Amino acid sequence: MSNKLEEARKIINEVDSQMAELFEKRMRAAEMVYEYKKEFGLPILDQKREDAVIERNSALVEDHVLKGYYIDYLKNVMSLSRAYQYRMQNGLKVAYSGVEGAFAHIAAGRIFPEGNRISYGDFKTAYDSVVNGECDVAVLPIENSYAGEVGQTIDLIFSGTLFINGIYELEIHQNLLGLPSASVEDIKKVISHPQALGQCNEYIQMRGFETEEASNTAFAAKTLAESNDKTLGVIASVETAELYGLKVIEANINKSGENTTRFAVLSKVKAASPSLSSTVLMFTVKHEAGSLANAIGIIGKYGYNMTALRSRPMKKHSWQYYFYIEIDSAVDNENGRKMTEELGKMCDCLKIVGTFAPHTEI
Repeated sequence: MSNKLEEARKIINEVDSQMAELFEKRMRAAEMVYEYKKEFGLPILDQKREDAVIERNSALVEDHVLKGYYIDYLKNVMSLSRAYQYRMQNGLKVAYSGVEGAFAHIAAGRIFPEGNRISYGDFKTAYDSVVNGECDVAVLPIENSYAGEVGQTIDLIFSGTLFINGIYELEIHQNLLGLPSASVEDIKKVISHPQALGQCNEYIQMRGFETEEASNTAFAAKTLAESNDKTLGVIASVETAELYGLKVIEANINKSGENTTRFAVLSKVKAASPSLSSTVLMFTVKHEAGSLANAIGIIGKYGYNMTALRSRPMKKHSWQYYFYIEIDSAVDNENGRKMTEELGKMCDCLKIVGTFAPHTEI
């Protein structure tokens, strides 16, 4: 029985290897098809052509049971080809949480200037849009220098299947925005996200403004633009002012100039590039004395320097935690493999979440 299993697995491995080569060859042909359709202004979906391909190719499979599965396989492959052609046509589909003008929208545009940015109402739906294939990548905040880590995103990364393929730093400049006809003397109340209000608290107190919280800065700007009320102000970015036809009344009103948000780019595939020289690890340790110290010791033993270490509570296990670590080197080498192998023995769960280029400003 074991010999039969080994023989079957050998055949599957050989076929999978051949199919990978043929898949890439087929997708290159899909690129050529797209260029032809682009040149002649043809739609990407040609249902008659797909139906003909299915009819012709399914006839090559004699087993009637397998034929049904093969038809499903062909439909899936052609769906992937269309998705690839739509990506070439429309640019990368980039998910973010928020509305136009929000800092996530700005970050996504700077990272992917040719991308097609798609708004989602919260972090999870933006994340899930990549998991289910609606979008190619998600750009989500993981840390702010003023407010700390963004726990929702970190939790999604720990529990989910996507990889970090980049971490980018966006310096946040808050500004007082108003209607084009308004002056600072007209403003009585400012509206913004609670975090933005907190960052600008000293300025708000100095001016004696009332405050009102909003779900995000861009939504506050949209509300102001629609209200036509000169007594209202908004704290938001310059890009938000341009988007909603508002005026920057006073610029850079942050409590501190040191206000940076780090955004992670998440996708289904783990990137491999020499420029991505830092690594993100996530793990849980055994519920024993000294387990975390031992795990950290293993990382140091192999010469890796930790640039970030955070703990997060596990949702389904009270008083238990998982850990998020950034190290300053890649682990796709012999030294890294030895380190992760030894660390894996110490940890209940170990994930190499992805790689990124450190201190990439946008």
